Amino acid sequence: MMRFVSAGQGGRGSLTRRDLLPWLPLVVGAGLVAASPMAAQEILDAGAPVVGPESGALVVVGGAMRSPEIYGRFIQLAGGPDAHIVVIPTAGGEEEYDDFYQGLNAWRAQGARNLTVLHTTDRAVADSEDFVAPLKTAAAVFFFGGRQWRLVDAYGGTRTEREIREVLARGGVVGGSSAGASIQGSFLVRGDTETNEVMMGDHQVGFGYLRGVAIDQHVLRRNRHFDLIEVVEAHPELLGIGIDENTALVVQGDQAEVIGASYVLVYDNRSTVGDGGRFYFLAPGDRFDLRTREAVRPARTFRPVEGVERRPWRGR
Repeated sequence: MMRFVSAGQGGRGSLTRRDLLPWLPLVVGAGLVAASPMAAQEILDAGAPVVGPESGALVVVGGAMRSPEIYGRFIQLAGGPDAHIVVIPTAGGEEEYDDFYQGLNAWRAQGARNLTVLHTTDRAVADSEDFVAPLKTAAAVFFFGGRQWRLVDAYGGTRTEREIREVLARGGVVGGSSAGASIQGSFLVRGDTETNEVMMGDHQVGFGYLRGVAIDQHVLRRNRHFDLIEVVEAHPELLGIGIDENTALVVQGDQAEVIGASYVLVYDNRSTVGDGGRFYFLAPGDRFDLRTREAVRPARTFRPVEGVERRPWRGR
């Protein structure tokens, strides 16, 4: 088990609307660079994922993770109980985390046997070979909850962030709950250092495992289900995804599946529900194509989710 603790500060500035073009942002390091239309079309024609990871999987959890189904899916995607899982509790804001960190208990209870805690707030440490060594053998990485800007300040643009992306590139799984869910989007909501009530604060760049996406969490439990509308109205190129507690969106390529106990909410300004509804619900078992933004519900065969029309939002 490796543990690195130090003090440090850092961060990145606000994201402009130009940084998030509507149809194909490419992630380079910690930032976003928009592709040319010709390059985008070539990628689309080749069938490469446009929104999700090109390889590996994501497990995006809306907080208060308890479901054995979510733990089990993550461990299975990692390769089984003996897979090396690196857990990152930095968002929680404590100075130190060690082998006795209580967040490990549930993972051990669900059968995970090879866990490494990785934590620092010092960007120089996060950029060092010694610190990232556990990530080079990891099959999975999981971000615990707290404040998502702490993850940006500690790891954004460092060797740690690059090595986490390499876990995905070699077919591993990256997941996170609460703050660890929001950090997986390219646009970081609730990233303000003063308060988590501000949707578009002083940190707006996430790690971008889901490109052109803003992710909110605890949405129903905390009555947050209208909050992402503000973000999508300000940045209409974005897809908003809100995830309730103890619920996860499992993503491979551009295909996503809902698992767990509650609902995922989709905020797509090209789709309207009823006379003017600006989000709709996906239940456990529902599937969502992140590229086409089409949702289907299992019956004997998958069928479109009821009530959703391909019609742009009207002005208020």
